[in-house]
Amino acid sequence: MSLASPYLKPGFYEDALARGKHRDIVGGRWEETALHQMQVILDEGLERQDHFLDIGAGCLRLGHRLIPWLEPGRYQGTDASRPLMLRGYEQELSPQARARLSPDDLIEDSAFAFPGVRADTTFALCWGVFTHLPAAGLRPALVSLRAACPKLRRFLMTVFLAPDDHEGGFRQRDGVVTHAARPPYHRSAAAVEADADAAGFALRWREDLLPRGQALAVLTPRPG
Repeated sequence: MSLASPYLKPGFYEDALARGKHRDIVGGRWEETALHQMQVILDEGLERQDHFLDIGAGCLRLGHRLIPWLEPGRYQGTDASRPLMLRGYEQELSPQARARLSPDDLIEDSAFAFPGVRADTTFALCWGVFTHLPAAGLRPALVSLRAACPKLRRFLMTVFLAPDDHEGGFRQRDGVVTHAARPPYHRSAAAVEADADAAGFALRWREDLLPRGQALAVLTPRPG
């Protein structure tokens, strides 16, 4: 039986961490992807005093660049594996960056429940996470995010897109083949927009050429 996500394989994280493969867990392309992430969040108006939430923070691929840039104590990360985040804390952050981040702000959360996430979070990113999760999980995750972060002003996420009427595998512009019913997953733009709208977000798409052909959505909470 195939798993809904490769990350659900028993012992997946433990085995990779034991072999020193923490960067591989988050998909490789370490610096290339971190630079893309920094570029888009700065383009979208991130400021040093923002309270930032890195959903699916992994081993701090973005964090190792962002934490030194933000004001101290303004970064939180969530991930299905806290040991993975702690490996990043220990091996990917400089001593100066570690001094700006409490390990308590690295929160294990596989259900998008956002336990312990600050209510004054203003900016959030979820990169390469929904690409590996079934479509049904997106809408409740967005609803939960809005409830946990009432001061949120911008949320960026990546997904894989395919035409509405496409059947079978779809080859993305970076070569990866995505699917509707198994990972890596694609959705139609209209379906993603409907989920965002139901959760109270306005959505617009950016035209960035991202690694593996991911599409980047910018979500802004609607008033009320």
